[in-house]
Amino acid sequence: MKSNRLSWFWALRKPLKLQNVIKKSQESATLQTGESHLSSFLDAASASKQDSRIQRVYEEVLSSSQLRVSLQDVLPVTVVAVERYLAEIPPASNLPQPPASASPPRPAPLPSYCYDVTITDGMCQEKCHLAHEQNFLLHKNILQSGSQVKITQCSYMYNEKKLACGFLCIESLEIVGMCETPNRQKEYSEKLIMPLKGGKKHYLPLWNNEDPYGDMWVQNRVLEEATVNVAKLISLSHLETSWRGKINYQPLLVRILHKSRLRYYGKPYAKADIPYQAYFEVADNSGMMSMVLWNSLCPEWYNIMKVGTVLLIEKYAVKTSYPFKTLPTPGDSQMKRFATIEINLNVRDPPTKINIIPEKMVKPEWNLPDVKYRFITRSELDSLPTSHSCDIIGLVRFVGRAERTRKREHGEDFWIHRWAHVVDGTSEQPFILELFATSQPDIFEHIHPMTYLVCTQMRVVRDVSQNASSTLYLTTSNESQMFVTGWHKGQPYAKDTKVKSFIQWIKTQREADHMEKTAIGGYYPFPPAPHTFVKYCNNNKVESVLTTISEMEKEIENLHYREHKRIAIQGIISVIRYVSCSSRTEDSSGPSNSHTAVKNTDISNDGVKKGERRHHQDKEDDSLLSSQYASPQEQYNPSIVTRKNPVKRKLEMSDASESEESEGTVHDSWQSDLWTRVKDNLKERFHYSNAFPESIPRKFDYMHKEFLMEQYNLHPAQHKPKEYKTKKAVNEFKSADYFGQYEVTILGINHDVAIDVAFLPVHSPEDLHIFYSENIQNDTLLSHMSWVPTFPVLFVLHTICVWLLDEIIKAAIDLERQHVICILDICHLAEDKVEVFLNKIYKIVEDNMMNQT
Repeated sequence: MKSNRLSWFWALRKPLKLQNVIKKSQESATLQTGESHLSSFLDAASASKQDSRIQRVYEEVLSSSQLRVSLQDVLPVTVVAVERYLAEIPPASNLPQPPASASPPRPAPLPSYCYDVTITDGMCQEKCHLAHEQNFLLHKNILQSGSQVKITQCSYMYNEKKLACGFLCIESLEIVGMCETPNRQKEYSEKLIMPLKGGKKHYLPLWNNEDPYGDMWVQNRVLEEATVNVAKLISLSHLETSWRGKINYQPLLVRILHKSRLRYYGKPYAKADIPYQAYFEVADNSGMMSMVLWNSLCPEWYNIMKVGTVLLIEKYAVKTSYPFKTLPTPGDSQMKRFATIEINLNVRDPPTKINIIPEKMVKPEWNLPDVKYRFITRSELDSLPTSHSCDIIGLVRFVGRAERTRKREHGEDFWIHRWAHVVDGTSEQPFILELFATSQPDIFEHIHPMTYLVCTQMRVVRDVSQNASSTLYLTTSNESQMFVTGWHKGQPYAKDTKVKSFIQWIKTQREADHMEKTAIGGYYPFPPAPHTFVKYCNNNKVESVLTTISEMEKEIENLHYREHKRIAIQGIISVIRYVSCSSRTEDSSGPSNSHTAVKNTDISNDGVKKGERRHHQDKEDDSLLSSQYASPQEQYNPSIVTRKNPVKRKLEMSDASESEESEGTVHDSWQSDLWTRVKDNLKERFHYSNAFPESIPRKFDYMHKEFLMEQYNLHPAQHKPKEYKTKKAVNEFKSADYFGQYEVTILGINHDVAIDVAFLPVHSPEDLHIFYSENIQNDTLLSHMSWVPTFPVLFVLHTICVWLLDEIIKAAIDLERQHVICILDICHLAEDKVEVFLNKIYKIVEDNMMNQT
């Protein structure tokens, strides 16, 4: 009976699931005659199937009376894809109902998501559902495409509404590492299959909702020949005045002038199968109007409808415009905008017919407007007002890592963004760009130094209360488009005068001169926190502006992969340590404790008592000081700080053992008198002062371009063979002038908890506008800490200029025992790596500050 049951099960499996088995069997079949060949093929397939670890798991779980098994001594399988989709919510009747008199009504639940994981054992490829309890592994990017895992518990779940339909559910697994030979693994190539659970029709991108993902998104299509009968067309101006009371409208002939990013509007309780929409601004010779692409037409047409494309549209709907949508700024200021109505394209009611007219077939007598732009140069930017719309072109000097920002507190939806610096030869200053994903993932992931970048419909961001050069940057809008080298051919902006001027300038440049100024990735402390805490509060949208140091652990626990967050804590600056680049920062590419919460009764991951760890750390602090500060007069004495003669230090450093180097050498330190009294009685001390290799900007290297881009993009949903031969780790690449960091200990205002955080200094005035803003110079302490003089490298590595250190000490002493507000940038890099950097210090001196919290 068992044999029959399993035979029935495998007979119903899709042939695709055993495609690798069949292919392998075909390769091993050597007989060429029909009957002998078939017999050999089936025997090989049967033998291969018997060797499949995935099949053995199926056999065990289907043989179980509970359809659930715990597995032991299993061999690992490789994850080739991780895919996400919207989860359903229970019917309203199954949810607890509030009393009839209760008010206000319960808000709609925030969307949550399910994950399917495709695994392979080299012979068989199978898609499984990941149990909800294991979702955190994906939120932290612990489980990822390319991971090797051992499935330790799984179950089988039938779909009770379909015949012979079910799937494997992974309830527990052990991650044993990454695939050691990724080039030998099959690339994930399975065609689009609907999600396993909940009846959804498509998958979402893994890290956001705005990017197209999967094979349903058509990239190219054969254009049908369309006949344009001008006599039957209707103009946009005529449509606006005559649309009411009609169901059928005459055809439209228009050109696309602007294109928005995709909007996913799926809700757990919504019925739409493909809930997408995208706005376009289209125009004819009478003016411009909004056009909306809906639902299943988005995968079919969104990627094909480009700025400049000419469309012949038939069977469309007309509706009153949505009042809250964003609108692009037209390149032609004289163009009339018809804002009261919008054209709606859908698969039904009525079924829209769309034809694309090739540019070579467009006739001059149609009088379709050209696409016009609003390009500016960097020299013109300083005079532009806030929210001004513009387009830019330039050479990328710096591009940061891709990070994510939560759309709603406690939600699972994120924006993806990164920072970039672009130069165009008209100014010493670069364009500073905040680039959000624009539904162009192939372009967004290929922004790298030395590429030519075009960004359209950018908005000027300026804080009028601050120095313009310190806070002036451009950010993408809903209608922004981006293009990099390799994507410029055929774009309408190629004819623009300022684009041509940039091309002429770039021809006069030496590549080497720009290459030496490039950087990629790392922590980027922009935009700067406002000058005043009052303004910081006004700009902050969270319920409570201040976070306690004890609450930080929960905040960090809740971070998702590459999520960036800025928080404010109260505290007392108690210890400042300078650590050279020979420290654990650059040697932390291996397994590392990214953070440690010190509690007297807890045990850390490496088995060392955290109380002992704290005691060791405090002894290290003591050893760095030649004496304690007892009075203000003594505190100003430079000899109190641990500081050695530069020549003597250089000799000692050269004789130091490798083990001492790898642990890090603290050269200069200060601690307050208060700290020496309370540090042994702390309830908790959190260590987040690591600057990981991923935290340090790296010099760009063309030879390893693909590797560097992969490191600073988000991890892909699907496993692909690597296209590079780089064998170096990221910390082996030259850093962008990184010589060390500060570790700052912030004591809680109740003197019972403390946190260690990092601060990255800038090493020359030339770099100041690249990695730190001038805004920091308003903080006396951070201003001194943020700059290391450009002496010869060996000297910079082993000492800080005496006068500079004295200034740091004086600034720190001015803050001793003072309650301050520290703005911290926190980011979850992956797995257990969390970086925490000090961005700003506010003194609590403002009259109305108390009312802001």
